[in-house]
Amino acid sequence: MLKYFLYGLIALTAASAGLWLGVSRLSEAPATSVSASEALFALNLPDLDNKPQRLEQWRGKVLVINFWATWCAPCRDEIPVFVKLQEQYGVKGLQFVGISIDQVDKTAEFARNFKINYPSLIGTFDTIEVSRQAGNQKRVLPYTVILDRKGNVVAAELGGLTAEKLEALISPLL
Repeated sequence: MLKYFLYGLIALTAASAGLWLGVSRLSEAPATSVSASEALFALNLPDLDNKPQRLEQWRGKVLVINFWATWCAPCRDEIPVFVKLQEQYGVKGLQFVGISIDQVDKTAEFARNFKINYPSLIGTFDTIEVSRQAGNQKRVLPYTVILDRKGNVVAAELGGLTAEKLEALISPLL
């Protein structure tokens, strides 16, 4: 009986340590190197009409790049916030770009249903490597990178974003 208690205690300790490590890594500061922003600007991905789009075309704007998927619950929660903020601040130079790691047909249907008013591009699992270069060490979704008008990565966020947090990040840049 003591043997099983010790095994249980060891398992509980290991699980607690793993959870602590996982949570602490979520709050790590993202990589903000020039090479990360250049890797993002070099992306050339198809839009929903299969036309290639380079992120370079939005250089000079406050750029919010969101890596997401239609099956991702936090992604589904934050996209209405992005739609609202794009509408509200687009005239001030804010540009959202969604990079879906999903199928084109599912992304197109989602974009219609959620009335996405910003470019939706289709990424691949290779595109996740670019998000890793921009700080997404765990390669999870959603992952959002914010660049200033000069193209510098100024913030990167794991997980879903609230309107309040996102506005606090972008307002000083506009």
